[in-house]
Amino acid sequence: MNKIPQASPVTLPVTLRDIEAAAATVAGFVKRTPCDHSRTLSDITGARIWLKFENLQFTATFKERGALNRLSALAPEQRQKGVAAASAGNHAQGVAYHAARLSIPATIFVPVGTPTVKIENTRRHGATVIEGGATLEEAAALARSYGQGRGLTYIHPYDDPLIIAGQGTIALEMLTSQPDLDVLIVPIGGGGLISGMAVAAKAIKPAIEVIGVQAALYPSMYNVVKAQSLPMRGDTLAEGIAVKAPGVITSEIVRALVDDIVLVNEQHVEHALSLLLTIEKSVTEGAGAAGLAAVLADPHRFKGRKLGLVLSGGNIDTRLLSGVLTRQLAREGRLSRLRFDIVDRPGQLAAVVAVLSNAGANIVEVAHQRIFTVLPAKDVVLEVVIETRDRAHLTSIIEALRAADFNVEVLL
Repeated sequence: MNKIPQASPVTLPVTLRDIEAAAATVAGFVKRTPCDHSRTLSDITGARIWLKFENLQFTATFKERGALNRLSALAPEQRQKGVAAASAGNHAQGVAYHAARLSIPATIFVPVGTPTVKIENTRRHGATVIEGGATLEEAAALARSYGQGRGLTYIHPYDDPLIIAGQGTIALEMLTSQPDLDVLIVPIGGGGLISGMAVAAKAIKPAIEVIGVQAALYPSMYNVVKAQSLPMRGDTLAEGIAVKAPGVITSEIVRALVDDIVLVNEQHVEHALSLLLTIEKSVTEGAGAAGLAAVLADPHRFKGRKLGLVLSGGNIDTRLLSGVLTRQLAREGRLSRLRFDIVDRPGQLAAVVAVLSNAGANIVEVAHQRIFTVLPAKDVVLEVVIETRDRAHLTSIIEALRAADFNVEVLL
């Protein structure tokens, strides 16, 4: 286990007192979300899991905390001129919502390709939204330039002591609710959330372990603190933490206080998101499911320990969510696509259907292909999508089809 080398003690730019002050600032305006035990997820993983439901904030994201703390510190003339920000979606919503509540004009830049649900929610809160830049870093450069030309205050999504202090209020609430937590597992993008939580948690309970989680496709903080150079590329389900350049302030705090950073692949993130919806009946985005993904990826490491996981956001596009759930059903053998090479004559389809029905499969979709195939002219390709109870049930269905002399293949 390659943990982060702990730096020598330094004076950090954010303290427990800053976080306690932020808690007083956001009290009554940001929801004190539940921190509940998940008995079923604990049984599945072998750990004892508590979930902090930040996806239940009004904007469905923890980002409200830091945004409100930062906006509340603006001078009257800064409030009058307004603010600019850049975000992949959640920081945008936090800034937009509280800026509107405080009567502060807000202009938000989002990268091209940001999920529609996040853009529309941001506009609904009254902000001006401008799509620009292929990455968050490019959008941030556009926001800074735009703001400088108009006298707007730039609200950084993570590399700001007031933002970090606001996010740290989550750890205060978690350790008040569950003071005997052994480990906090926190998603990392730019590092604002884990920095604030680590400052609070280590001050309150020095022995607690703080572990960060990044998508394997975007290991930016991992590279910085572990002196690695893993590539960053591609589209990740956890787009909320797909940050190529973590903050200077946050990197300093992570080096000093965070015990380890782990990477999770897309399949583990999808599995975690699916479990949170089906078991906890809680919608999370990919970044929000990263903590559970880390536990699923390495259950032995966390077995028997009392874990606090932050469900950092719930703003996921419904079409994407549908795709993730369907893919998970396929992985579990509960939704499958079967391919048959059959003779093109009356009664063949009925014979296939009869075997499937007798075996207890539910037919979802049927498709014939006579033209675009290399089969003989008298044959036809038949594809059938079926629902089954589990992979064992699917195996028994395939056996029944082959016993009836059907040439069948399970397509992945």
